[in-house]
Amino acid sequence: MVAIIYSTIDKIQDARRIAYTLVEEQLVACVNIIPKIESFYRWKGKIENDEEVVLIAKTTDKNVKKAIQRIKTLHTCELPDIIVLPIIGGLKDYLNYIADETS
Repeated sequence: MVAIIYSTIDKIQDARRIAYTLVEEQLVACVNIIPKIESFYRWKGKIENDEEVVLIAKTTDKNVKKAIQRIKTLHTCELPDIIVLPIIGGLKDYLNYIADETS
């Protein structure tokens, strides 16, 4: 099976660095970067509002834990937003591509 790892980060340069590293190390097959979103969240008792960058990484179930750990080590936030979404279907050839491109 395959999964999506979703994460946000504050700077596009950091998002690109993380994306490149994940693909280079074959932890994920592909990373999409959405360059600008607006986030509202509560942090340490205060409501925050920031512009962020979204990372959407496609990987296999066997690589999820390693990819999460790698994102965490490369991330600049104290508590990185990293969540996993299972893929329940899709184009079989693309799902096979994800499996083929990850170690």
